[in-house]
Amino acid sequence: MRHPDPNFGYPSLSFAEHERVLTRLKLKPSKSFLRRGAYVLDSHIDAVSWDDAISRIAAWSARHQSRYVTLCNVHSVVTASQCTEFNAVLSQADMALPDGAPVAWALRREGFAQQQRINGPDLTWRYLAVAEKLGQSVFFYGSTEDTLAKLLSRIRTEFPKLRVAGAMSPPYRALTEQEDQAHVNLINQSGANVVFVGLGCPKQETWMAAHRGRIQAVMLGVGAAFDYHAGTIERAPAWMQKAGLEWLHRLASEPRRLAKRYAVTNTVFIYRMMKSALLGQPSRRKEESV
Repeated sequence: MRHPDPNFGYPSLSFAEHERVLTRLKLKPSKSFLRRGAYVLDSHIDAVSWDDAISRIAAWSARHQSRYVTLCNVHSVVTASQCTEFNAVLSQADMALPDGAPVAWALRREGFAQQQRINGPDLTWRYLAVAEKLGQSVFFYGSTEDTLAKLLSRIRTEFPKLRVAGAMSPPYRALTEQEDQAHVNLINQSGANVVFVGLGCPKQETWMAAHRGRIQAVMLGVGAAFDYHAGTIERAPAWMQKAGLEWLHRLASEPRRLAKRYAVTNTVFIYRMMKSALLGQPSRRKEESV
């Protein structure tokens, strides 16, 4: 099954991939996964295949485990390198995936030669197809009412049997304790297995970390995925995605908002990676059971 949007360079799960994921989930679930990866700047990023990432999310969500998954690009790893609190948020994630192509390339440099980019928009679409087959329900938290309406309309067309537990566009201001608890109650009472969080970095990662243990579902921080799938933001063509230039397309689309961010984060990332290569710093790979 191919992605319905030809601009997407990473198609949704093929029939064979679906079957592999479903076969894994029919087996007796293990108590833990072997977490493998390496540090990119100062953040540990998981080296994991699409199959493994989706299987882990599916296994956790089937048991309504309260976990969160971050999707890390250049902006997030640079931000984490400059902010101790945000670095702790990424380090405590149950899975930190290489969303940006340069982050995936950094993992390949650390010895994970087959590492692919696992990005928010494509993870969203792939997992919706899996959730539909598994009978899981999903919740969408973030963005605007207009974007959510367009997103849900498209999802109903593409995944007619998918159980959508609900959707909410929270206010951009800070929530009161009462408002926050009301949102938590709404999500939990919906019975959602997975909550897609589209609040933007670093807000969505911070929100997920603060709500682990409170929201009984797997939270996925998928960034601008809501806008891409709703059609409110045009995604870069496939060749730019594969070349690691999706950031350039976004910059051209939103120069006023993103110019300063990319000027700083891209420069810091390139400098740190070149410095590491020139100094021949030792690999910082890591394995642990989670």
